[in-house]
Amino acid sequence: MSLKVRCILVLVIGTVLGLTVSLGSSVLAELEARLAARNSATLPARSVQRLAEVIERVRREYVDQIDDERLIESAIRGVLAELDSHSRYLDARAYEDIRIATTGNYSGVGLDVRVEDGRVTVVTPLDGGPAERVGILPGDVLISVDDMPVNGDNVEETTSRMRGTPGTPVTIGILRDGTEDPLRFALTRAEINVKTIRAAYFGDGYGYIRLTGFSDSTAHDLDEAARALNVESETKLKGLVLDLRNNPGGVLDAAVQVADRFIDEGLIVRGVGRIRQARFEKRARAGDELEQVPLVVLVNSGSASASEIVAGAVQDHDRGEIVGERTYGKGSVQTVLPISEGNAIKLTTSRYIMSSGRSINGVGIYPDVVVRNADPRRQYRGPGGSVAAGDDQQLQQALRLIGYDPVALSELQ
Repeated sequence: MSLKVRCILVLVIGTVLGLTVSLGSSVLAELEARLAARNSATLPARSVQRLAEVIERVRREYVDQIDDERLIESAIRGVLAELDSHSRYLDARAYEDIRIATTGNYSGVGLDVRVEDGRVTVVTPLDGGPAERVGILPGDVLISVDDMPVNGDNVEETTSRMRGTPGTPVTIGILRDGTEDPLRFALTRAEINVKTIRAAYFGDGYGYIRLTGFSDSTAHDLDEAARALNVESETKLKGLVLDLRNNPGGVLDAAVQVADRFIDEGLIVRGVGRIRQARFEKRARAGDELEQVPLVVLVNSGSASASEIVAGAVQDHDRGEIVGERTYGKGSVQTVLPISEGNAIKLTTSRYIMSSGRSINGVGIYPDVVVRNADPRRQYRGPGGSVAAGDDQQLQQALRLIGYDPVALSELQ
């Protein structure tokens, strides 16, 4: 993937100084000169002076000696952390991790995580990955990687520690609701080739498609899955369940393309922001084979960002019913902006508004039919999973709504 600026809607994980400075009496002049070169409306000299004074005091008087590069990097992280929970400084390694996340290929344990109440929480283990195979579940809280405590303030560092050479061991420590003592899992890193689509045909013209994320290939994979279901049914599908549970989001354009597959025309989502690129409208175009198929969308509290764009568009256009639990409520867009020396910043540049005019930021999407399922161990994850479709209460309700014979539910695997 190229180094072009990417708009992303990632869950997990301001003005950057981006300087190499000689700290001391020259800091103020250096800051002012570089800021002036970047922006004609420079920061007030007094504000820059305060920053320079703090940096210099820390450099001279802090109990431990701090490397100049680390000091500047910490200042940058502080600027971004004070903006919102999604804006981040990305060093070269974290920047590479972000680029990998949009393509879906890397080496590691296969976990999507996010920071929740200061804790690094598992959104979902990736299908077929080492974490899923050993039994790590959505909602588990990471407390250590190779016996090093996990820091909720820097989820990128935690993610990086879980990645590594295929075949190498790593130990993950977690806390799980209902267990008193921490659990330890010994995993072996593997090549993770993330397929964001998993599909199943339930018979009699009814299908199921699960999206685990939104990457560059998701829309293409969705088209392939839809064609395969049509072939199996031998006629046009009578109904489809789109499962977005524990889907943390991904690439904005992928979310728009997925929503477009189900909506024939009209506004899907629009963005509002200060710069021109942050203001946009994304619309559906007619001509997709899934546009007329009866649809139910499954969501829960792990459905965030790009998932909420799709679910919200379906709801606003009366295209299908939303079943499950209230979604996470992330209604902002982060843009990855490359800076010097292979680093980048992930900056909130836009808030998105659904076609009805509502903002779901901090609110989420309320399902049309509420079905609670607090136990992630009772959630169908597609063919080959450990939970049968007939044992998933949310999925059962979704199938009933599109007309699937209730008698057949007990036979689903």
